[in-house]
Amino acid sequence: MIDLLQSLIRIPSFSREEGAACDCLEGWLKASGFTGVHRVRNNLWMESEAPSDKPTILLNAHIDTVRPASGYTRDPFTPEVEEGRLYGLGSNDDGGSLVALLEAYSRLIAKSQPYRLVFSVTAEEEVCGKEGFDLLLPEVGKIDFGVIGEPTGMNMAVAEKGLMVLDCMAHGKSGHAARNEGINAIYKALEDIEWFRTYQFPRVSDFLGPVKMSVTMISAGTQHNVVPDTCSFVVDVRSNGLYSNPELLELIKEAVSCDVKERSTRIGSSHLPLEHPAVVRGLSLGLKPFGSPTTSNQALCPFPTLKIGPGDSARSHAPDEYIGLDEIASGADTYVKLLDGLKI
Repeated sequence: MIDLLQSLIRIPSFSREEGAACDCLEGWLKASGFTGVHRVRNNLWMESEAPSDKPTILLNAHIDTVRPASGYTRDPFTPEVEEGRLYGLGSNDDGGSLVALLEAYSRLIAKSQPYRLVFSVTAEEEVCGKEGFDLLLPEVGKIDFGVIGEPTGMNMAVAEKGLMVLDCMAHGKSGHAARNEGINAIYKALEDIEWFRTYQFPRVSDFLGPVKMSVTMISAGTQHNVVPDTCSFVVDVRSNGLYSNPELLELIKEAVSCDVKERSTRIGSSHLPLEHPAVVRGLSLGLKPFGSPTTSNQALCPFPTLKIGPGDSARSHAPDEYIGLDEIASGADTYVKLLDGLKI
């Protein structure tokens, strides 16, 4: 697994440029004896058995990386092992999870399990692209539970914030600023902006807190002596796992007077109850649940998911990225303990 990860680090695999890395991994899987390796664009998957009445568990990691951060003191594409650490771009995010999940998959399918197991590697995660995870889902079939590999220190992200960006427009009537004419669209917008600033949705997550809404951009007016007839502003909405983005969108439209247009609702939040069998198993292993502020493929899953993987999120996208060899080994062991014989 370490040799495979080193091979992948040597190949630049920026988002939307993952072809060579995907070729490498596909060839490695086939040469290593894995059967039924499927590919759609730069996404790979394989399954333990054909679909049946058994539930399906999906294992997922991503193959793309961000571009190297400024401040690197090492060649980001030259994997180096020093004092038990493997350095290189993508080692922590998301190579450690990729190879640990692959190792766990190979162990789990060596015996009969009460579920069908699917291992997958997808592209474009870092940019929430539409030719990554979205292309995989129709190929795999119905999924009952997903394990999303991301650097969490092998603690359980049972909730993840979602994102929705809204373009809002308040309408008034233009007039001369020196006379009592027109309807100032800025003043109308202020009423809605104050609602976005102060309103609290009633459902509050134990792990992610309340839904957070922030007005982040505003634009109005053409010149100093003209009352503006429109005022546009942008709202950043972070959902908390207890509301879907479409649900929040409808509630917001009912509450404000301005026009509201969403850019997308696909980056949803997630919430996995502590009573879910995987969480119960994880708690018995001493794994800690938490809410994650960072976005992953978990946001694109229309089924229950748990985000968990070796490494540390703080190292992601940072100079001289690394992962501990012991983190990968321990991560694979934990994945197996978490999933072996699990009934969902």
